[in-house]
Amino acid sequence: MASVGNEVQNQIYEGMFSPEQKRLPVSFEDWEKAANNLLAKHSFDYVAGGAGSEETVHNNRDAFKRWQIVPRMLNDVGSRDLRVHLLGHTFPHPFMLAPIGLQSIIHPDGEVAVAKAAAKMGVPMIVSTVSSKPMEEISAAADGSPKWYQLYWNEDPEITASFLKRAERAGYTAIVITLDAPVTPWKERDLTNSYLPFMLGEGIGNYLTDPVFCKKLGCDPESDMKTTIDYWGQIFGNPKVTWDNLSFIREHTNLPILLKGILHPNDAKLALEYGVDGIIVSNHGGRQVDGSVAALDALPEIVAAVQNKVPILMDSGIRRGADVLKALALGATSVLIGRPYIYGLAVAGEEGVEQVLRQLAADIDLTLALCGKNSLSSIDRSLLRRK
Repeated sequence: MASVGNEVQNQIYEGMFSPEQKRLPVSFEDWEKAANNLLAKHSFDYVAGGAGSEETVHNNRDAFKRWQIVPRMLNDVGSRDLRVHLLGHTFPHPFMLAPIGLQSIIHPDGEVAVAKAAAKMGVPMIVSTVSSKPMEEISAAADGSPKWYQLYWNEDPEITASFLKRAERAGYTAIVITLDAPVTPWKERDLTNSYLPFMLGEGIGNYLTDPVFCKKLGCDPESDMKTTIDYWGQIFGNPKVTWDNLSFIREHTNLPILLKGILHPNDAKLALEYGVDGIIVSNHGGRQVDGSVAALDALPEIVAAVQNKVPILMDSGIRRGADVLKALALGATSVLIGRPYIYGLAVAGEEGVEQVLRQLAADIDLTLALCGKNSLSSIDRSLLRRK
C-alpha cells in the first residue's frame, strides 16, 4: 500500500478551521436548508425534487440505512490512502461530481465556479450536455484538472457527433452516456411551479456555441431565442436509441465510454457485450422513475454480473463519508455526488463547492480510520452487516 502520508491529509483539512474562513454549513441538511433560504422556490424545487411522489429519492436514502458498518480495532491507521485508480488515471478521492445541468439557475457562475473548485481538490467533474456554459469554457476553468463529458443523445446525429468531437478537443477524457432520460419525467414540483427552465433558454450553452446546431438553425441563435429554443426542443433527446446505436458513439470518439443509469444486471451484461468501458449504477437521484429500485440496492447484483471486467461507479443518495464507504464495500470503484455540491454552489459559489468537497473528503478520511482501515483498497463486503 502506497501511503499518501500526512501531507495530503493536511490538504484536505486546509482552511476548514482557519479564523478567516467564512462560517459555512457543515451537514448536508444545513447546506440544503441554506440553499432553500437563498434560492427562488422554482430553482430549489428543480434541484431538490424527484419524480412523482419522490418515493425513489427516499428509497435511495433508506437503502444506505439498511447497511451497518462493523469497525475493526488495533490496526495501523496513522496514514490513509484515499486514492482510486480508474480508466488509467489515479484520482485523490473516491468521488466525482455528477453531471448536473442548468447550473446558472443556482448561481450566475454556474459550472465555471464548480470546475474551479473541483480543480483545487483534484476531483473529476462530469460536465452535462445541458450545461449553462459551453463545454470549452468549463474545461478552461478546470485548468487541466480531470473532467469527463456527459452526453444526452440528440435526434440529429450530426449534432451528437459534433458534441463528441468538441469534448475530445477540449480535453475531456471520457464520455458518459446517460441512458435513463429518454423522455421528460413526471415531476410534480416543476409542474406545480409551471417551471421548465429549458423553455427560458437555460441549459443550452453547448447548443448556442455548436457550429452544426447553428448552421442548421440558420440564424444567430441569440438573436432569435424563441426560434432557437423551438429548434432545440425538436432535436434534444432521442427516445428511439437502442443498444445497437452505441456503435455510432464509438465511430465518433476515441475516448472511454461509460453508461449511466444501469439498474438491472441483464443491462450490465449487455453493456459488456457492447464493449463499454465502465458502468454507472444510478437512478438519476430519484428524478426519473417514481418507485424505482434504489441505486445502492441494485449495486451488488450488477457487481456480480460484471465480475470486475469494467469499473463500476454509483450515484444517487450519497450524502456523507459513511455512504461512500458503504458503496465501495459493495463493489463500487468510486461514487458520484450531486445535490451536495449544488447546494454548496447555491450558498457560496466556488467557495461553497470547495467547502462541500473538503468536508466530504475529511469525513471519508476520518471514517476510514475509525473503521480500522488505512486504504480504500482494503475495503470489502466484510466491512458491512445487513440491518
